[in-house]
Amino acid sequence: MQGWEQHHRAVEALRASYRRIGPGDPVRLAKRTSNLFRPRAESSGPGLDVSGLDGVIAIDTAAGTADVQGMCTYERLVDEVLPHGFIPTVVPQLRTITLGGAVTGLGIESTSLRNGLPHEAVLEMDILTGSGDLVTATPDNEHAELFEAFPNSYGSLGYAVRLRIRLEKVPRFVALRHVRANGATDAVKIVEEVADSAAYDGQRVDAIDGTAFAPDEIYLTLATFTDTSGPTSDYTGQDIYFRSIRERRSDRLTMLDYLWRWDTDWFWCSGAFGAQHPVVRRVWPRRWRRSDVYHKLVGLDTKYGASKLLDRVKGVPGREKVIQDIEVPLERLGDFLEWFDAEVGMRPVWLCPLRTTRAWPTYPLEPGRLYVNAGFWGTVVVPAHTPPGTVNRRIEEAVHRLGGHKSLYSEAFYDRPTFDSLYDTARLDRLRQQYDPDERLSTLYDKAVRNS
Repeated sequence: MQGWEQHHRAVEALRASYRRIGPGDPVRLAKRTSNLFRPRAESSGPGLDVSGLDGVIAIDTAAGTADVQGMCTYERLVDEVLPHGFIPTVVPQLRTITLGGAVTGLGIESTSLRNGLPHEAVLEMDILTGSGDLVTATPDNEHAELFEAFPNSYGSLGYAVRLRIRLEKVPRFVALRHVRANGATDAVKIVEEVADSAAYDGQRVDAIDGTAFAPDEIYLTLATFTDTSGPTSDYTGQDIYFRSIRERRSDRLTMLDYLWRWDTDWFWCSGAFGAQHPVVRRVWPRRWRRSDVYHKLVGLDTKYGASKLLDRVKGVPGREKVIQDIEVPLERLGDFLEWFDAEVGMRPVWLCPLRTTRAWPTYPLEPGRLYVNAGFWGTVVVPAHTPPGTVNRRIEEAVHRLGGHKSLYSEAFYDRPTFDSLYDTARLDRLRQQYDPDERLSTLYDKAVRNS
């Protein structure tokens, strides 16, 4: 644990690094790693020194809160709070997502139907603004508008240096039920029952997500947090979690293994590197079976083009990356999956129901309304000379048509008027005039669409 004194020293180093950036030069993080899946402009000048802002400052077990630095990963945060019997209210699926990243971006997981999104557990945060000021924003102080616009702003309003968050008291184990739904209509009914009663078939449900393997094969995984001991599964070895969903009606994991059940194989995407082949898996060290390792392998492939060479050998005409998370109203899930199967044809698709507790202007989901996040990550074959982003543009149009929204951690192709209407950039511009009058930070459109 960092402690307050160490935190204050790290903040001073951060502010000193800001002062070293030349007047008029853009302000960016001096950070090499990322969980984003879109190109980022290279910066030749100095960046913000966040090297000391990656830990937990303090835990208040009586209040059920923690003060956490913005660059602290959820892996490190969980390691600190779980021994005290707590977890963050929402723990995004991948270990190296940072708390600041999940709040200024958007995080989601299986407790989101009950607890909303990660930023809904934030009680206050210290934000370094584009003008170099450090302000403490809360829902009801003079910086309340900055507080509510910060989620989904992706650094266009500043960077979270410290966040005070609510924690959730949890037991040691998680009991799982993999309930098969024979199509989207059946899946929607199950989600509605869980949303209405926090239970299914008479048993409490603390968390829910789903895996859609085929149009008539969707599994809702219903999790019940429990102190009842018993045999537990281990999906960090030869067994693979996403395959178990089809193979087992019930399961049991430790709380820690439940939180990172998707990370070991990057959902199902580790198969692209051979990590799911039994022979390869036996020689692939466990410590390297994790999402950040796979992300680095993708970066190396992007740099050196191994997959493009293989495509040429195989005679593949063209390929487009389709790495997206979108939200649609629960009642439109069937419409989206039907369109997606016909126009994109990628399976499995991850499903995560959610319900927000209040309006957040930069990602305006209707409070209390049921939505489903659909996550799909891979590539699709396209005809030669297909314009870049063709498939992704069609996805954006379909999601918009169905009353949904798209997360911005990956590539976006919206035209400016559409983007402005979806993400309330007028409010962002007004706040930028207040907190970044010299325009040192990139706008949300520049970051998400222009990749600057």
